[in-house]
Amino acid sequence: MKKFNEYSKFNLSDVNKNVLKQWDLENVFARSIDEREGAPAFVFYEGPPSANGMPGIHHVMARTLKDIVCRFKTMQGHQVLRKAGWDTHGLPVELGVEKSLGITKEDIGKKISVDEYNATCRKEVMKYTREWEDLTHKMGYWVDMKDPYITYKNGYIETLWYLLKQLYNKGLLYKGYTIQPYSPAAGTGLSSHELNMPGCYRDVKDQTVTAQFTVPAQEHPVMKAIMDKADAGFQNLYVLAWTTTPWTLPSNTALCVGPKIDYVALESYNPYNGKPGIYLMAKARVSAYFKPEGAELPLDSYKPGDKVIPYKVIAEFNGNDLLGLHYNQLFPGETRRQGG
Repeated sequence: MKKFNEYSKFNLSDVNKNVLKQWDLENVFARSIDEREGAPAFVFYEGPPSANGMPGIHHVMARTLKDIVCRFKTMQGHQVLRKAGWDTHGLPVELGVEKSLGITKEDIGKKISVDEYNATCRKEVMKYTREWEDLTHKMGYWVDMKDPYITYKNGYIETLWYLLKQLYNKGLLYKGYTIQPYSPAAGTGLSSHELNMPGCYRDVKDQTVTAQFTVPAQEHPVMKAIMDKADAGFQNLYVLAWTTTPWTLPSNTALCVGPKIDYVALESYNPYNGKPGIYLMAKARVSAYFKPEGAELPLDSYKPGDKVIPYKVIAEFNGNDLLGLHYNQLFPGETRRQGG
């Protein structure tokens, strides 16, 4: 029977230190593995942290959950091998090294050799290893840090390529398409992790785009209603769509409308080239594109360059009315259907 210590004061910090001291003296972690030799295995490979940054409280929380599972499986009689790892993802480390050395990507191979650059990156990526090991010990997280896997090691990289080849042979890999964030400065795509790193996000003022989608002649109730009311000279119909991500326009597949949003068709002029047209847009956004006094002016009073552009609302629709209306892509390609 084991006798447990009694404490007159409940001081978690002191309890933690005493328990750690006992675990270290009795080599409890190693024994929890050695004494299960021959038992069913439960292998744990840690989702590796990045040693190029300091650990935080969120790492403590995540590791606590991992540790609970491993300890539970040990209590069930498994031999739980727990392998630590280091995630040496490249781009944040590369950018940090380039900043500290005062170079850019173009300088690699010129001002600094590729080998020197790689060596500096390898050193930088393991910068806070000692702090991570200290935290691991202090929080009582049991994991084998003496023989970790490191993602920049050739053995690890070759293993990943081998596993990908097995997936390929089984027909489990396929080609897909996605909008990929891209860094022109780094010359590479960006992961969601890299986009959310501290210092990566900031509020900036930027230009947005209102795209003008041409609507071809077609058998649609909205098209017919508009054309029946259109004045002579206003025969071209356009849908105005605002976007903060103009780089996605080449792959545009649909325009979205809201079932609780009212839309209007109005006759006016393109402020850039002066051409007449009929514009389909949200009713609540008319004032963002046309000055209210323009509604009082006759359409034929417009002269290119006028600051107040005349317009006339000729029809009004609900978002549901617009379903099925076709429009032309901004770039050559098949005609897409407008959806809601």
